[in-house]
Amino acid sequence: MKPLSSIAMSAYTDLVRLLRDDALSGIEGTPTRKTRGEKAYWYAARRIGTEMRFIYLGEDNDETRTRIERIEELRATAKERQAERARLVRLLRAEGMTPTDRATGSILSAMAAAGTFRLGGTVVGTNAFRLYEGELGIRLPLGGMANTGDIDIAQFERLSVALQDQVDPGLAETFSTLKFAPVPGLDRGRTWRWAQGGSGQLVEFLTPAFGNESVRELPALGVCAQALNYLNFLIAEPIFAAAIYRSGILIQVPRPERFAVHKLIVADRRREGAGSLKSAKDREQAAYLIEVMAEDRPDDLARAYTAAMAVGPRWREHIVNSLDRMAYTKAVLKELVT
Repeated sequence: MKPLSSIAMSAYTDLVRLLRDDALSGIEGTPTRKTRGEKAYWYAARRIGTEMRFIYLGEDNDETRTRIERIEELRATAKERQAERARLVRLLRAEGMTPTDRATGSILSAMAAAGTFRLGGTVVGTNAFRLYEGELGIRLPLGGMANTGDIDIAQFERLSVALQDQVDPGLAETFSTLKFAPVPGLDRGRTWRWAQGGSGQLVEFLTPAFGNESVRELPALGVCAQALNYLNFLIAEPIFAAAIYRSGILIQVPRPERFAVHKLIVADRRREGAGSLKSAKDREQAAYLIEVMAEDRPDDLARAYTAAMAVGPRWREHIVNSLDRMAYTKAVLKELVT
């Protein structure tokens, strides 16, 4: 595996920071703190006609509060940041970081502009894997394990309800503009998949299940989602990433150590036939990330692996079954936790 240069790593970190600054400063309104249950969130309050609109800014934490304290400064320097982001993207391309292709970039850009990732949408699947280059400081190998035509977006159902904010424009409108059409499902009127005519691109929405894998509503995103077991482990504590497209797109992705362990689980759940090819790809991605993180982030990897193994017998069974087909990866993890 080839590491990214220190120049590229520094540029990537700066790009993510600037994108996060822009995500907050680009929203009009007065910052307002609201408490929902045991958590607090920040919103931008703006009057529209006779009503107040509250636009979600982020969880109440040190990072969010620091940006809110600087919000006027950030708004005043938006043009300078735009130019600097463009420069950083050029530098990252020159340093060999893999850019996001035009088809995927245009879709992610439109969803980001509507607020999908601001409202907790998390890119999962191979497109998330492709975005780990900057986070882990390595150049991903080209080929099968990094190829995909699908964009999978996951969100917690309870978060989607709790935020009390929605994407704008609606994703159905966004997809129509991009020439996507809803894919009919078994639940009539409950769309969770969109296909783009001509390109073959597919966008799917997912949400964690805790037993019943049915189709659920995600009100913040204005779509339905297929509920899947084990997904809660994957999208807990997501991180920000930058897609290298135009002047950068701020995306939310799973933590890489959770992604790797989750791939061990889903690889064993795939059905025979077409699923066996996806299972092999799952194991390949997991093996690659585990090898990288065992060297650079062993504590994070060991913590995620131990946590998943402790959930219950079904979780352990899936992980062990996958690792029985991955001798080197099994040995790496065993050494980490002994």
